[in-house]
Amino acid sequence: MRTYIGHQQAVSAEDFVELSLGTPVELWLGAEGETDEERAARLDAARHILADPEYRSLPDDVARIAAEVIEAHAPELFNVVPLARPARRRRSSRKGAAA
Repeated sequence: MRTYIGHQQAVSAEDFVELSLGTPVELWLGAEGETDEERAARLDAARHILADPEYRSLPDDVARIAAEVIEAHAPELFNVVPLARPARRRRSSRKGAAA
């Protein structure tokens, strides 16, 4: 089954998110190893995008997409299994024991 956003085919989850939002995910999340200058430029670009009337609904779109993903994957996300607690060690109550 193929997924299309507009006329573009989304081949991966990253493609789907990028095509849905109209911006690359890295713009909002950053990239591993980015410098302080790169980070400042990225955040500046993000501010300009959010100021553009065309992207005024972007925060709401992101929240909606995140909620849909959580809802779709809730069983896996919230499949919490309690772990057994390790046995507690008793401290020695002997005072003045030789070292």
